[in-house]
Amino acid sequence: QPGAKAVTYISSCPECGESLIRVEGEASHYCPNDQGCAPQIKGKIEHFIQRKAMDINSLGERTIATLYEKGLVRTPADLYDLRETDILGLDGFKEQSTRNLLDGIRASIQIPFESVLFAIGIRYVGKTVAEKLARHFRSMDQLMAANREALLSAPEVGEKIADSVLAYFANEANRTEVERLKKAGLAMEVSGKEPEKLSDVLAGKTFVVSGVFAKYEREQLKELIVSHGGKVLSGVSGKLDYLLAGDNMGPAKLEKAEKLGVKIIGEAEFDQLIGGR
Repeated sequence: QPGAKAVTYISSCPECGESLIRVEGEASHYCPNDQGCAPQIKGKIEHFIQRKAMDINSLGERTIATLYEKGLVRTPADLYDLRETDILGLDGFKEQSTRNLLDGIRASIQIPFESVLFAIGIRYVGKTVAEKLARHFRSMDQLMAANREALLSAPEVGEKIADSVLAYFANEANRTEVERLKKAGLAMEVSGKEPEKLSDVLAGKTFVVSGVFAKYEREQLKELIVSHGGKVLSGVSGKLDYLLAGDNMGPAKLEKAEKLGVKIIGEAEFDQLIGGR
């Protein structure tokens, strides 16, 4: 796979016996058996229900452990299949606590797509990247269908994240999980209209935005670029058209852009590009 990093196998997981791995360039090693290793499974569910993800505050580590041990929950999608008869009678659960748990799970169906995308736990896709991917691709179906080139065209997405997204959706178990979550009613697309298209004056042009600007916030500049038909990239390369540079930008990006002959512009030049806005 393009851009794939070398993987080193280190000893065995004490829980499931799977070989622990360490990806080139990373300090820590981990168990990749996220569908058969108990701590990995419970960890994925804990990630799924956290406040920044699905915000199911009626669940906690202890309850997740109990649901796992009873064979009721093995993936996050299993949460949406739970019934009162499954919960009532479990250690610590009476009628009211059972109702609170199920109400919390049902309420999470209203959580927006960007949080769902973060919740499913794609490696390297944190909250901010999930929001940018959601805004760029607009739906889970479009994200799942994206190739590497399309992923790299999304804001803040580099090779490591693009390859991780591809690997996640190449796994049939993950695709099945997403389909189950979709059937459960979770949001799988961005609500509301797409950003207004202002023009095509930047069509075919690519930008990296870096630094602090007097007139705009960086996110405003990125949205303007997209609204005028351009694309925002996460890193400087020889294929980049413009480095939109503000104050206090990282010297490494500036140096690389100069070395590669990338055109470096400021706010005033950018305004001229989009028609003197």
